[in-house]
Amino acid sequence: MLSAVKRYKLLLSGALARCFPRTSAYVQSEEDLVLRRWPSAADGKGATAKKNAKQVVKRPGKQPGRVSAKKTGRAPKQQTSESEKTAKPKSRSRQASDGIYGPAKMPVEDSQVQAMRLRVGRAVEAGVIAAPSEEQWKMILNDSPVTRIFAGAGSGKSTTLVLRVVFMLCHMDIAPERLTVISFTNASCAQLRDQLVRVLSFWNFDFDPASAKHCVRTFHSAMAVLAKEVLGKPVWFEQLDEKGALATELDNPLMGSRLRPAQQRLLKQAYEECYAQVEAFRGLVHELLQLPQPEQVSGKQVLKAPLDAFKVAGEFTPMPLFEAFYAQAGFIESIGIRIDQMQPARMDCAPRERAFVEALILFWKHFQALLASRGLTTFNSAFQTLTQRLATADLSVRSDVLAPFSHLLIDEFQDVSPQIVQWLQASHRALARQGEGVSLMAIGDDWQSIYGWRGSSPELFMDFDKYFPGRGASKKSQVLMLETNYRSIEPIIRDGEAVLSGVAFKQAKVSKAARPTQQGDHGVKLVTRFDVKARLPDLIKAIQAQCEYVACRPDADRNAVLVLSRRNEPLRAIEAQLDKKLPVKTYTIHRAKGLQAEVAIIVDDCLPAERHPLRNALYAYSGFFRNSYDQAMADENLRLAYVAITRGVSRVVWYTQKPQGATRLLADRGKAG
Repeated sequence: MLSAVKRYKLLLSGALARCFPRTSAYVQSEEDLVLRRWPSAADGKGATAKKNAKQVVKRPGKQPGRVSAKKTGRAPKQQTSESEKTAKPKSRSRQASDGIYGPAKMPVEDSQVQAMRLRVGRAVEAGVIAAPSEEQWKMILNDSPVTRIFAGAGSGKSTTLVLRVVFMLCHMDIAPERLTVISFTNASCAQLRDQLVRVLSFWNFDFDPASAKHCVRTFHSAMAVLAKEVLGKPVWFEQLDEKGALATELDNPLMGSRLRPAQQRLLKQAYEECYAQVEAFRGLVHELLQLPQPEQVSGKQVLKAPLDAFKVAGEFTPMPLFEAFYAQAGFIESIGIRIDQMQPARMDCAPRERAFVEALILFWKHFQALLASRGLTTFNSAFQTLTQRLATADLSVRSDVLAPFSHLLIDEFQDVSPQIVQWLQASHRALARQGEGVSLMAIGDDWQSIYGWRGSSPELFMDFDKYFPGRGASKKSQVLMLETNYRSIEPIIRDGEAVLSGVAFKQAKVSKAARPTQQGDHGVKLVTRFDVKARLPDLIKAIQAQCEYVACRPDADRNAVLVLSRRNEPLRAIEAQLDKKLPVKTYTIHRAKGLQAEVAIIVDDCLPAERHPLRNALYAYSGFFRNSYDQAMADENLRLAYVAITRGVSRVVWYTQKPQGATRLLADRGKAG
């Protein structure tokens, strides 16, 4: 029967290819989709891979680990758009059906638990740590090989994570060489390392700063260590012109700055070479820049590539085409798409966006060739290569090289991207194939996911069991909740939760305030019709008044006032007028994540994001997301407001022109003053 169906599909695809060449790719075989999105489906190569692909077709049904709409507030099924339907290929659930973890629990004995509780009690008495709560103890002593922890704002997850590592090293006897903690940035890694060294010293465990450096890494740093062994000490394009850069100490590029001159020169060179050599690329460039089509090349005529600025719809500023290609290519690869395997005809988008993708593919081929000629590679390329080699059981990847990834504890999991998910999955599948025991503890908070513009998505944390399934009957991870907020008073917590009411798909939880509300404390006070430029002196006076309030408070937080905004421009204006002696720190909201202060002052107008048709099409094409990119960004704006509000301990004040987005939701609660 299968062979008859296959013959029919081939006949149909051939007919459509002749009659409708632009749409024929939509009937491409299911096996191709499996191999393109999930390289590990090709483990057996050739006939075996095809056999496996056919076998998974036979197993339709409910995907494991799906979160119910009732529990999460997910939009009803009848509201699913066509783009959302196309964004959920069967290949994802089929690949996830092969369990990785368990089914046996991690070996934790009563004597180990009692010893840990006793030692923690002594550490509390000595002032080394604070006493863990019962919900924190569940995370510390957990015996599940795959665990997902929803850790709300101010829940003390960092200290709890440190104690979990202490339990694994000192009481479960897991070797440090087989354990890696992943944190989001080099700065957060440094904090965790310091905590680990300090706390482990109380346990008399031999763990110096060098050991901590090997144990705690960013995703990119962990990848770089593996790449050094497997790919032959790559030199990174992202580190060109970066002073003091170390090839294995990579920070998260989400925190990166603009392109440096050496990077711009290479991108421009690839663009000019592609323009000179590829006629189709020249035509697409002129189409995108709305220039007359180029004349035919004759003899040794030298073609000068146009350097006009180009603005991708949905982006903030125009830029040269080669920079636009690079920016969007980074996003494309981050959401798990290989550019060299893209099929623009399969994308549901307007001709302008399709032309951009077609041009990007041609440019990217030249750019990669130029990098190779210089002995360079990109972070994304290394992730892709490592994932492919791990997924295809490459024997050159030794088990001792993978050993540090046996037991993974990952913080801020809500901000991972599909590319990271593919790499993690391939790494643990490779270890499992070698008979190694693996465990994964993912700690995050979907309410604080704020890096979707770089390819991350809280959907990957919410749908965790699809990508990291256990073995056995349930295939599901153990889910723990850290719901007690030790930072903010209850009015601030409730105002923060209120702005998330517009986010349909989220984990249902209610934070509990551990800190009592005192006289003078308040939740968000919304100051509307406030023009920062025109009324900057008034804002400076208000900041000074809050500093005076904190100075009179006997139990005030060590950080007095945080001034937050989505943009750097108002922060620079405020910094220029502030007395440098005032205990005030200014941060963008993205960089303030993890920080707190007695008073949080937010200066933001909550401007809605511009529609992004290209990324909407890429979201659907990737097969990872139920939302459109535009909806994801609208939700992210509300989560960004939540992050800003929950930086405050006893007071939050928000200055804005007019209520919209998050401030509209606050105004509806009667917060406008």
